[in-house]
Amino acid sequence: MKSPQNVVKGETMNPHEIGVTLRKLRGIRTIKTVAQALGVTESAVANWENGIRIPRDEMKKRIAEYYGVKAGEIFFEE
Repeated sequence: MKSPQNVVKGETMNPHEIGVTLRKLRGIRTIKTVAQALGVTESAVANWENGIRIPRDEMKKRIAEYYGVKAGEIFFEE
């Protein structure tokens, strides 16, 4: 079964792949650590990492800055 897809400004976003990328970026950090740094709940971070939700655009920027990568590397398929 294919993963759900969302289309934003012509770019394909796959929630499952975003979640995998976010889990890799988190590494050994706890969900609590990431949530506190971003000013969100632990359940929000878990939902992103499990492909249940995709963060809003402003949060995408904050997440990318936190991990030191470009937002496109996390949220947009090439």
